[in-house]
Amino acid sequence: MANTYETKRDFWLRLDNAAKIYPAIRSTELTSVIRISVELKERIKAEPFSEAIRAIEERFPYYKVILRRGFFWYFLEHADIPIKVMADKGVPCRAFEKDELMFRVLVMKNKVSVEFSHILTDGTGTLEFLKTLLFTYLEKCGQRVPDGVPWLRPGEKASTEEHEDAFNRFFKKTEAPTISIPKAFHVPFSLKPRPRFDVLLGIIPIKETIQKAKEHKVSLTEYLVAVYLYGLQKVHEELPKRAKRRSNKKVRIEVPVNLRNMYPTKTMRNFSLYVMPEIDVRMGWYTFEQLLKVVHHQMQLETDKKLISKMMARNVGGEKNLFIRGVPLFLKSLILSQLYAAGTQKYSGVITNLGKVDFSPEINNHIKRVVFIPPPANKILKVNCGVVGFENKLVLSFGNITESKKLERYFFSFLISQGIPVKIEQY
Repeated sequence: MANTYETKRDFWLRLDNAAKIYPAIRSTELTSVIRISVELKERIKAEPFSEAIRAIEERFPYYKVILRRGFFWYFLEHADIPIKVMADKGVPCRAFEKDELMFRVLVMKNKVSVEFSHILTDGTGTLEFLKTLLFTYLEKCGQRVPDGVPWLRPGEKASTEEHEDAFNRFFKKTEAPTISIPKAFHVPFSLKPRPRFDVLLGIIPIKETIQKAKEHKVSLTEYLVAVYLYGLQKVHEELPKRAKRRSNKKVRIEVPVNLRNMYPTKTMRNFSLYVMPEIDVRMGWYTFEQLLKVVHHQMQLETDKKLISKMMARNVGGEKNLFIRGVPLFLKSLILSQLYAAGTQKYSGVITNLGKVDFSPEINNHIKRVVFIPPPANKILKVNCGVVGFENKLVLSFGNITESKKLERYFFSFLISQGIPVKIEQY
């Protein structure tokens, strides 16, 4: 792998461990594309924005790449293609075409959005890119970025660590066996006609929600995961008797974990794994207090660094296997797509919390809100949820490809029953 480069043509990267599966499964609907939007208090000014785009063109060489097909693996190769700025209209998180950069910038009135393929990075990398674009734009408009605020400044050379494969760096081989996970329950809703993907936003106050979580001695993420489990449990409970008998009995949520909080790296590529708290509906109805207890203890256990290291060893160890390394790419892609389908069978939903975004008081003053939309769910999962906080607003975005909004209704109705006000918007 090229860790440093003398000319742009010399720059190429192997896909990181998390990225390897996406070329095998991506399609016009299953796009693997993340979106983060910032809505400003004033309309975007075209000239300063164009200047900002030009200023950051060379700051992220590890993103100015296109996907290439090798004999054994896909890889990323430098492409001297300008950053694409588009009008923000149509369905969010659309697929990228072959031989184009796998990220885009979208503008509409006072809103700036960036969309990134998961082949390039995760939510953290996407947010850092948006931060650089936003700060540079505001500087072009005359707003000084305060000293001491960390950001990737245009004009600085990208460090080697920014494009490292942190999975490979922190991989430690282990002999611990892998535990088989049974299939999970999935919502039975019918798919919409194409284009299927739409996004419903729920805006709730952060302070009141954190206070509710504190009353139960859990974190904000644990609280929201428990609400999500409550909604899924209710969907399962309302199934017709025959469908309920035939359904899978585990209700399990996949919750991504940002590994940068555990390992010292500045990588701007993918570096997250996940935990999967679950309930077994054969044990009867779980009260919300019981759900909170289950989620809290399971997440505390599964985020232990030893268990995270074991998961990393399992994932990275597979690609280091000599037999797998020698399999041609077309066979690898077939195997990976089957592994993805089998993996999706093991969880009922996904909730991704990007955390609270705080640029600085001076920069925050220009912003109305931030919205995070994870990649569209597949036809098995059907619905997923992204969460991001900004000042006292927590924005929950439910991406859905079905005819039903029952899960979202149960989720938000429960929050309202707990005294948390909810404002609903179509994105």
